[in-house]
Amino acid sequence: MADDFNSYHDEHLTFYDQISAISKACCYHIRQLQCIHPYLDSTTACTIATSIIHFKLDYCNSLYYSLPKSQITHLQQIQNSFARAVVKAPKSCHITPILLSLHWLKIPVTKRIEYKLHSLTYKVLTTKQPPYLHNLISVQPSRSTCSSSLVTLARPLTSSSLRITDCSFRYASPCLWNQLPSSLR
Repeated sequence: MADDFNSYHDEHLTFYDQISAISKACCYHIRQLQCIHPYLDSTTACTIATSIIHFKLDYCNSLYYSLPKSQITHLQQIQNSFARAVVKAPKSCHITPILLSLHWLKIPVTKRIEYKLHSLTYKVLTTKQPPYLHNLISVQPSRSTCSSSLVTLARPLTSSSLRITDCSFRYASPCLWNQLPSSLR
C-alpha cells in the first residue's frame, strides 16, 4: 500500500489521484463483496467490510486533514457504499439508519481523520516518538491558573501563505489538540 500512496500523490499535494485510486479499489471490493454476500452471514460480511474500510480509508488519512469538502465527501460516499453493500440496501435507501445499525461506520470520515491526528499527537506527547514529529510540536508553558495542569500546545506562527501549510502536522496538531475538552487533555 505504501507504493500505492507514493504512486498517486502529486507535487501540489491535492490528493485527487490518491482518492481516485482509493475509490477505484474500494469499488472493486464492494463488487466482490456483493458477489459473495449471498454465501455469507451478516456478521462475516460486516467483518470483511470492516477490515477493508479501515484499511483503505484510514491508511494515512491524517494527510487528508483540511482537504476540500468535495474530496472528503467522495471518501464519505465510499464509506456509505460499503455500508449499503453489507446490509444489501439499494442506492436509493437513506444512509443514516444504515450507518446507525452498523456501529463501526457511523463516524463521519472527517471525524476519523481528526481522531487519527488526536491519537498521533497523544502518542507523540507521551512517548516522544517518532522524533521527527516530536520536534514539530511544543508544549505551551503553563501559567499559575486552574487549568495549568492542562497540556496546551503552542501554535507556530504561519510563515507561509500556502493553504497546504495549515494541513501539516505542525499546524494541525496544536489546533485540534487545543480544541479538545479539558477532561481529554
